[in-house]
Amino acid sequence: MDRLEAFEAMLAGLQSQAAYEQQQMERLKAAGKEKSATYRQYLGNRLLYGQMLGLYRQYGLID
Repeated sequence: MDRLEAFEAMLAGLQSQAAYEQQQMERLKAAGKEKSATYRQYLGNRLLYGQMLGLYRQYGLID
């Protein structure tokens, strides 16, 4: 796997995981579990994913 393929695979995985965790957060919120450890972990991950994707945008790697 060359470097570009590795980047594309990592980006796809990051976007997929971010979408999955967003769905899980919505499910937990609907159940009134916003203060659970799982919800908070997803929230922390979401902030990290946002920072990473923001850097990719800043450097013109994604739209």
